[in-house]
Amino acid sequence: MARTVPPLSDSKCEAAKPRDKDYKLFDGQGLFLLVKPSGVKTWRFKFIRPDGREGLATFGNYPALGLKAARERRAEALALLVMGRDPIDCAKQAKVEASNARNHTFKALALEWHATNARKWSVGHAHNVMRRLETHLFPSLGARPVSDLKARDLLTPLKAVEKRDSLDLASRLRQYQDGIMRYAVQHGHIESNPARDLVGATATGKSKRRPALPFDQIPDLLGRLEIYKGRPLTRLAVHLSLLLFIRSSELRFARWPEIDLKRGVWVIPGERATIEGVKYSHRGAKMATPHMVPLSRQAVAMLKQIQQITGHLDLVFAGDHYHWKPMSENTVNKALSLMGYDTKTELCGHGFRAMACSALTESKLWSKDAVEHQMSHQERNKVRGAYTHLTEHMEERRLMMQWWADYLDANRKQHITPYDFAHLLAEGADNVVSILRV
Repeated sequence: MARTVPPLSDSKCEAAKPRDKDYKLFDGQGLFLLVKPSGVKTWRFKFIRPDGREGLATFGNYPALGLKAARERRAEALALLVMGRDPIDCAKQAKVEASNARNHTFKALALEWHATNARKWSVGHAHNVMRRLETHLFPSLGARPVSDLKARDLLTPLKAVEKRDSLDLASRLRQYQDGIMRYAVQHGHIESNPARDLVGATATGKSKRRPALPFDQIPDLLGRLEIYKGRPLTRLAVHLSLLLFIRSSELRFARWPEIDLKRGVWVIPGERATIEGVKYSHRGAKMATPHMVPLSRQAVAMLKQIQQITGHLDLVFAGDHYHWKPMSENTVNKALSLMGYDTKTELCGHGFRAMACSALTESKLWSKDAVEHQMSHQERNKVRGAYTHLTEHMEERRLMMQWWADYLDANRKQHITPYDFAHLLAEGADNVVSILRV
């Protein structure tokens, strides 16, 4: 029969004095306090491991770890043994997991995820993603181990952004969270991705349609352009934007070496050299892939006029005060406003794209693929290579851009619909339709 050990008391533990050699004060069920000659008192737990070997675990020093706490540790160890688990192995595993938790925080893995993806992102996009992470996600999530994060934790910063009515930003942040947590799953830090449960958790805003003029108001627009009294380069910028219907940043950051007036083509690069102090000046064509814009006769003539103003500079649309900086992002819309248009409800610069797309489609002349390529909407197939799309449907696109320029000219005095210009007036008309029907 096992000898009964009287349990320890706090007073007995406290009163234990050091001796010449180590000695033990037993509390029962394998727990004892080891008193060393140095005066250090350490809690130990002696047990039989599941494989039959003797085991000796160290719980901590007294009085930092009191008698009650030492008994709780013993109870936990005994419970593990009942389940066939080794307390020492479990303690080691817990230390490893704690270390991993400290090292595998949301911020640490977010930085790894960002570095991996930055190889395929543009410099500007990578910078924007990092700025959003630092501003909106790292303050509340950065120091937390990814293994501790639940869907409700990830939702908190999204809701904070949603309250400011920044719905698009909230959606982007959720996508970042999903990517980061998926990265954590792929590298074995967590078993499942809690960000997947956040789809639809924040409100989405209605897509805003950019205001564009109906076709019957094109004559009035062209008339207002002719009498515009502002800066000549601004008037030309507005008119060229209407002719080529390219995006605002593609126009503003244009450089003369991109344009070949002899061949009648403008190749907008995927990314441009950054202009110091100018936000987003690295931006080129959408999706960071080059975009080819065939130039109509009218566009070439207009660019030659612009060349007389800024041809000695690098920037096509240089600013009014500093020639090394581009015109303001508000220049086109401000000019339209001065012409009498409400840029929120009637017409804005981006609306030229909608007008051109609608006219080209309504004419029934051009294939959908040609229109999509010229609008730079076409999804890029990376397998085919980054530049394959440049010349797709190019001959049709050349005719299409010339037709659009001719259609605008035909509307200078009176309105004509795109369909009528393409079909009813084809016979003997001075437009490219006759070429298409030869």
